[in-house]
Amino acid sequence: MNNIIKEIEAAQLKSEIADFNVGDTVKVYAKVKEGNRERTQVFEGTVLKRQNGGARETFTVRKSSNGIGVEKTWPLHSPSVEKIEVIRHGKVRRAKLNYLRGRVGKKAKVKEIVK
Repeated sequence: MNNIIKEIEAAQLKSEIADFNVGDTVKVYAKVKEGNRERTQVFEGTVLKRQNGGARETFTVRKSSNGIGVEKTWPLHSPSVEKIEVIRHGKVRRAKLNYLRGRVGKKAKVKEIVK
């Protein structure tokens, strides 16, 4: 039974996924359906965490919009996520950046990796 589930999940994986990690600033192009129309909405922010793995992997992105923190979580292999574009790579030493939720302004910034 377990092998059957693994085969089904393997068929649903996306082949092209951007190489991003926690702390990176990314643009997520998500499909939004409003009535009978469908459009692409861009959400740009810092990746707070990536959870699980395989077909069930999710990632959370946080941005500040008009002084209010906004977080969204998407399944990585979801058809509603068109593409993920990495803007800059961040230098972090943790797997989850939950401490950014309590910070505002310059304190909420992540250092950039210079290559």
